[in-house]
Amino acid sequence: MTPRYIGITSTIPVEIIYAAGAIPVDLNNVFITSEEPAQMITLAENAGFARNYCAWIKGMFGALQLRPEISEVIGVVQGDCANTGALLELLRHRGLTTYEFAYPSRGDSAGLSRSITCLESALGAAPGESEVWRIRLNETRRTALEIDRLTWQEDIFNGEENHLALINTSDFKGDPDSYFVELSTVLKASRTRTPLVSGVRLGLVGVPPITSDIFTRTAEMGAGVVYNEVQREFAMPHRSASLTEQYLGYTYPYGAGTRAPVIAREAAKRRVDGLIHYVQSFCYHQLDEIIIRETAGVPVLNLEADKPGPLDGRNRLRLEAFVETLKEGKQNNV
Repeated sequence: MTPRYIGITSTIPVEIIYAAGAIPVDLNNVFITSEEPAQMITLAENAGFARNYCAWIKGMFGALQLRPEISEVIGVVQGDCANTGALLELLRHRGLTTYEFAYPSRGDSAGLSRSITCLESALGAAPGESEVWRIRLNETRRTALEIDRLTWQEDIFNGEENHLALINTSDFKGDPDSYFVELSTVLKASRTRTPLVSGVRLGLVGVPPITSDIFTRTAEMGAGVVYNEVQREFAMPHRSASLTEQYLGYTYPYGAGTRAPVIAREAAKRRVDGLIHYVQSFCYHQLDEIIIRETAGVPVLNLEADKPGPLDGRNRLRLEAFVETLKEGKQNNV
């Protein structure tokens, strides 16, 4: 039987896709982990996308051009990017089957339950099978979260390793069993590691960065990322008793007002010296910085980028100045 691949534009209840006997593919991960993400941007622009259009949307469109086996796409049309609806319309025009998933207002348990039921019906998932998958995926999520704990509590993993372990829980690389083995192997090998030493402890909040070298650059500056906010949310770090409860606890779709208290709590727990708030150029999430800055309890650097690739000179200088300021603050508090 030919495998059924379903692309996703953002984190959705991935359990439903597995329950339907299909394989999820996070198009964001395909784009940003590619060795040549700029190629996907070019494919989109050659198809007519404007040069100043969101690089993430262009990247996902380009990823689909390189993955013709993906003929179905689920887009989050409420609780994520406002451009997703337009992308789905274009994909339908080009012959793909598309589905819409909506995260209702925060706390709307009945609304989220309806969204889950509608998607289960649309994909052909048997009743109750999504809950079976939720329980099945819990062990892999717990393993990723153990890598997260060892990052901030014992300094065993660096920020990039933490990022990769957590971000792939959005789709489990299409093979949860293999991904569990991969994470378990990494975890086992870490037992002989010597703890890392970094002077400044950073948190990275906002959408996962489009810049390819942010972790290596911060390390060169004597800083380590011990908190990847949204990536951690992909691993569903909160306890839940149902699929609806699990995705009600997933903070990203419900705005900065929901995310900010969690960010402040994690920053304090992880002894973070400062936060880097990454935003995509021209994105409405830029306004989130105001709420995060006023509630975080630590200094915040707003870092904006547009296209995939290394940090540009201006952002490198801003990041370096931020880290140096945090270093001085730590020295003065000794």
